[in-house]
Amino acid sequence: MAAKKASGGARDKPWKLTTPSGSSEFTAFRDAELDPPALVVQVGKTELRYHLSAIEDLHAMLKKHGDWMLLGSADEQKPAAEGTIEAWGRSPKNPVGGWYGLKKGLRGRFGMYLPPVLEELGLAEVEHNPKNNRMRAK
Repeated sequence: MAAKKASGGARDKPWKLTTPSGSSEFTAFRDAELDPPALVVQVGKTELRYHLSAIEDLHAMLKKHGDWMLLGSADEQKPAAEGTIEAWGRSPKNPVGGWYGLKKGLRGRFGMYLPPVLEELGLAEVEHNPKNNRMRAK
């Protein structure tokens, strides 16, 4: 299945997204001009940044995994549940060799903010339950 061409995703036209549980809204956009290039997530007044490669890397990992995977979102200061998207986003075994999050103190929540971006791009299916959501590659 081909990925859809999602409009937006630029600083001047960010995606308006909702967390998988539907509890919070946020915006996200790609900024290849940053060093390193980043996916910028704006939650209220808080800005989080993740390596821009996280989008393609997460999609590739999910395709290889081949099944649903728990999101397991957690703040940076809390441990991530093993076998979750959050744990993979911090693992020394992922393509960046550790945290995809770029801002110390705000590197967590990979499992909350990346899945809606992949869903918007047509790269993944994401569950939208109050908690314990999963995702899988399309």
